[in-house]
Amino acid sequence: MKEKQSQQRMDIEKLNGMINLSEEQMVKLRKRYERSVQHRNDRGINLIERNEEVCIFYEKVNIQDQMIRNGNVELQSREEEIRFAKMQLSEEKRNMELLRRNVPNKKALEEELMTLQIQLQHCQDRMLDLEKSLENPYDETRVRHLEGNDLPPADLQDKIELLETRLAEKEENLLEKDLIFEQVSRLATRTKGKAEAGKDDTLHLAKTVNDMQSRIKDTTRKMMAMVSELSMNQANAMKMQQQLKEQEAELEQCYIRMEKGEPPSEEIDRSWLRCLREEDRRYREKEEMRMVEEEEEQYKIAGGVTTTAEPRPNAYIPDDDSELPIPRPYGKHAPFKPAEQGSTMRHIRKPVPKPIEI
Repeated sequence: MKEKQSQQRMDIEKLNGMINLSEEQMVKLRKRYERSVQHRNDRGINLIERNEEVCIFYEKVNIQDQMIRNGNVELQSREEEIRFAKMQLSEEKRNMELLRRNVPNKKALEEELMTLQIQLQHCQDRMLDLEKSLENPYDETRVRHLEGNDLPPADLQDKIELLETRLAEKEENLLEKDLIFEQVSRLATRTKGKAEAGKDDTLHLAKTVNDMQSRIKDTTRKMMAMVSELSMNQANAMKMQQQLKEQEAELEQCYIRMEKGEPPSEEIDRSWLRCLREEDRRYREKEEMRMVEEEEEQYKIAGGVTTTAEPRPNAYIPDDDSELPIPRPYGKHAPFKPAEQGSTMRHIRKPVPKPIEI
């Protein structure tokens, strides 16, 4: 009974040691689990931060796209202004060319003026000579009688009236032409003013058209983006509905199989078997680790030194029946235990023991 009690006590101590080891392993696993959870939470926080950064980057990209679109619209308006400025410049150049063509040649006019002045001087000199010759009473040739016959006064009066009539007609035609010229000048001035006002209206209209075109393009782009996003959402919704229907059908099938006493599905059965195999593997690994630790504990000797040598007996059970079979240490004179023979012993001849003669 004492031996059984000591044996049970040793078993209890061993079991207590195993329980303590298991608790330590559980504590280690709990710490590892906590570290894993903390690591997972850190990764989740980092992922959320990265998603926020990505959203910020997308917002910046949208702002940059909007700035690019505004810049393109402004560039188009500037190009339109440049085009209108070029048109105005070409119009001014054309007007300058027309004015230059209408302006007479100064040099030719100056030469003509000098020629006319010389002719005028000659005429004045000739007139002075004629006046002197006419005023000279002693010159018989100062008077030159005209040839021909003079008309009677009645014919002269008729001719004067005819000339006056023709003069009146010419003056009337001249007045009509002056009136037409004034009307044409007023119409030209009014048309020119309308053209100038039309240029400003055309520029304003072109700017308005460019603005409306840019707005239409932006609206079209936004509509296309919304349509694409809507199509993506519809596709995701259809996909999720299809997945929901498939999962509902799979759930009904699982209920039917469970009512028949079968596993819910082959995938779940395989997952369950895989979990069992994982648990069995973990249990075997735990047992192997425990055996390795026990073996290491066996190899440990006094002083905390580990050795792989086979343990030698340091006690014996006496054969005396008068005492209990309790192991008794050898003391200083332990029996000699030779080492195992190596592979080179096959080259050594076995000794022949000599008989002992008494």
